[in-house]
Formats: sequence, C-alpha cells, structure tokens
Amino acid sequence: MPVSRATGVAIHYEVAGDGPAMVLIHANPFDHCLWLYQVAHFSTWFKIIAIDIRGYGRSDKVTEPYTLREMCDDVIGVMDKEDVGHAVAMGCSVGSAIAMMLGLDHPDRFDGLILVGGNSGSSSRHEQRIKGYTTNLPDYHIKHMHQLVAPTFPETPRGQYLLNMFVEREPRLDGEAIACVFRAGNGTDMTDRLLEMRVPTIVINGEFDHSLPAGQKSAALIPHGIHEILPGTGHACCLEDPAGFDKLVGDFLAEHGLMPAGPLGV
Repeated sequence: MPVSRATGVAIHYEVAGDGPAMVLIHANPFDHCLWLYQVAHFSTWFKIIAIDIRGYGRSDKVTEPYTLREMCDDVIGVMDKEDVGHAVAMGCSVGSAIAMMLGLDHPDRFDGLILVGGNSGSSSRHEQRIKGYTTNLPDYHIKHMHQLVAPTFPETPRGQYLLNMFVEREPRLDGEAIACVFRAGNGTDMTDRLLEMRVPTIVINGEFDHSLPAGQKSAALIPHGIHEILPGTGHACCLEDPAGFDKLVGDFLAEHGLMPAGPLGV
C-alpha cells in the first residue's frame, strides 16, 4: 500500500481505478476494507483512494492526543501525494465527521460528500467504547461490530465472514490508539457550522443505525442536504447492503453531475 507522511503520521491507503477521485474514510472499528464493495464497484468510473485512518490498518497507531482536524490533514496529505486537486469524499461514522469537516474547511477541494451516519456532534457512547477497547480489546471488538450492524446480520454466513475478517486483523490494533480516535471524533461539534456547507451532501443511515436521529438532524441543517434510510441495515450499511447503498450513492452523484457517463475505456 502507498503511504503518506505529510503530517508526520504514516497514513497507508489503497488506490484502485482511474478517473475523477473518490476518497473513502472508514469507521471505527474497521479499516479501509469496510469499503471493499464500493472499491470494487466505483473503481469502474473513479480513482478510488481508500484510507486507513491513523490507529487502524497499516497506518501509525498514535497514542498521544490529537484532533479531528489533524485527521483531516492526514486526508489532505494523501490527496496531495496523489496529485488530487478535488474529490468526492465518502466517510462512515468518524469517517463521516472527517468528511464533514473537510467539506466545511476545504470546500474548493470537494465536489460532493457522502456521509454514512452523519453525526455532526458528540456521542454519549464514546466513553463506553474507550473503556471497552482499553480494557479488553479482543472481546470488545467483535461485540462493538455486532452493535454497528442490523441484529440478524452477524448470524448470516456473509456477516460472519465479513466481521471475522476484521477480527483476524486485531494483532495490528492497539486499544489506546483506538481510544485516541474516539476522543478526537467526539471532541468537535460542527452542528452550528452546517448552514455554511457549500458542498453537495447526502447523509445515509441504516434503518437500525444508532446515529439515525443525528444523521437526520445533520441533513436537515445542511443547505439542500439529502437524507436516505437504507432498510434492514445498521450503522455499517455500506457493508451490509452494498447494492442498495451503491445505488443511493450513484443516484446522488448523477443528480449533481458527478457520475461519469460510462465506464472508463468504453
């Protein structure tokens, strides 16, 4: 995987396809493979850049405090390394907070935002998450992932396969580094800034997503913001129903003239 060290933190990322850029920013407690279906689908039309945020995957496991804005700087550093002047940003959970801040702080560099979860403020769950990851990471990791999907998804063969894929990567993880991600994500409230958003934005929540009320609120405050609910899914709806999710994203991109007319090379 390529790596950017623009901020002094090693941020690894995957590149697939060619064309207009689409940057993917994953959620706690996954890595860039949260977007495996979207990489496979949208790389037909876009240059996909799927990032391992600090604390996850092959990126540095930073255990000193930092801010959400520093995580945004990591993304800008990756874009600069790839000579990407502007992109569509797609983020889930803390990734959606990063994408939201990027759209507010760098509107000239982002053509559209897809916010999965879409909470602009703080969450009452972060202290519980921090305690779980810093006291018993192996037990808490799978428990947390089960809470982020529809109740029946972990019992399906596909759900078991996908969630266990992330469990097998636990040797790369550090509980305190994960805690720092939660603290950074929970340390910034952008709600009062949402009326300033100039970048076309869609917020997508699963039917069982604990962030559904917050996502609806964010979409209502963003000028011309769109909100969609994906039935039968939870917080990680892009992994649970990729076909349904990708259609919502494709329709949004087409509506705003951001979807290329046909696959590259056709």
